[in-house]
Amino acid sequence: MPENLATTGVWIARAATAEHVQDGPTSELHLLADADHTGGALTINRAVLDTGSPGAPAHSHTRTTEAILVLNGSLDVLTGDRVATLTTGDLVVIQPGVVHAFAPTAGSAADMLAIYTPGQQRFEYYRLLERLYRGEATLDNLTAGADRYDNRYATSEVWQEHRNG
Repeated sequence: MPENLATTGVWIARAATAEHVQDGPTSELHLLADADHTGGALTINRAVLDTGSPGAPAHSHTRTTEAILVLNGSLDVLTGDRVATLTTGDLVVIQPGVVHAFAPTAGSAADMLAIYTPGQQRFEYYRLLERLYRGEATLDNLTAGADRYDNRYATSEVWQEHRNG
């Protein structure tokens, strides 16, 4: 049972009981802490991306800084107009407004932690991604939530070229 942040000042998310959502055939998200769990300070999720996963398409946030820590594997990350390859233990911090994307490096899998500050109520966004994958929601539902979830999709020729070889 998670601690009650409001009364203890502590939030503990247990791996064994964390909610998991499947946003594609090669990607699973572990929902660890949303804004209401952290007093608005953080939102945290873990993404387990199998080999061949498309990862997250080019997008930006207007209100949140995103930090990505690679727990295991190799991850290609677009930031603006460049792509960097991160490996186990590497971290990238992405300020609001910077277009970014990520996916496992070709032939690799990646396990990563994504931390957003300040926290946003994003768990419902991840659930929406799962409904989209299952055919229970549409892209219009996703784009309609851009302001609510602080997630704006973008285009990136650099990312497209990198992913398509």
